[in-house]
Amino acid sequence: MSDTDNREPPETFIAKFHERWPEWGVAIAFIAPGERDALEAWLALLQEFADAAWGGSQAAPGLAKLAWWQDELLGWSRGARRHPLAQRLRSQTIDWPALGHALNVLPATRDGAADGVAKTLQPLAGALAQAEARLAGQPVGQDDAALLVAVLLGERALRHGDADEAQRVLATWPRHRGAGSGGRRIQAELLRRRLLALADRKAPQSLAAWRVLPLAWRAARG
Repeated sequence: MSDTDNREPPETFIAKFHERWPEWGVAIAFIAPGERDALEAWLALLQEFADAAWGGSQAAPGLAKLAWWQDELLGWSRGARRHPLAQRLRSQTIDWPALGHALNVLPATRDGAADGVAKTLQPLAGALAQAEARLAGQPVGQDDAALLVAVLLGERALRHGDADEAQRVLATWPRHRGAGSGGRRIQAELLRRRLLALADRKAPQSLAAWRVLPLAWRAARG
C-alpha cells in the first residue's frame, strides 16, 4: 500500500470496483438504499484481497499486500485506519481481526488444482460468511460458506484467465440459490456469468443492462 493510496478517498476504490463490474450501476437498484455504501465498499475490499492473492505475474508483491492487509484489519478493530475504505467499513460490527487472520490461507492458494484449493479456502470462506451476515444484519446460513468458497475459486479463475479452471469451478458451483445476502447472491451470479464465458474460451465481458435487470432481480430475491 503506497502513501498515495492512503490519501485517496474511498470512492476511488469503489470506482475501481465499478470499472471491473459496471453491472453494479444497474444491480445496485435491488439493494436497500441504506445498505449500498457499505456493500460497495465491502465488495471493493474483497477485490483488493483477490488482486493481491491471485493477480500479477509475480507472487511477492501480492504476498506483501496481504500481510499489509492483515495488519490494517487489526488496526480497524482498534479504531485506527490507513486504507480509505475504512471510512465506509470500520464501524461495521465485523470481527476484523478474525478476518485478517483468515487471510493467512491465501498465499497457499495462488497455484494448485481447484479441488485442493477449495479445502484450503474454507476458513476464509467461513470468516467472510460471518462478516457478510453481520453486514446484512442477518444470521449466517448453513450454505453461505459453500457459496463463498465457489466465489473465491471463481475470482481466482478469472485472475488466472484459465478456461479449464473455470470449467472445474462451474462444475461444483452450489445449487442452493438462497445462500448469502441479496448483494452476495447478485455478485455471485455476475461472477458465474463471466466464468461461463471464460469456460467457453471467450473473453469475459460485462453484461448489458437489459440482461442485468432480471438477473439481479432474481438473485436478490433468492
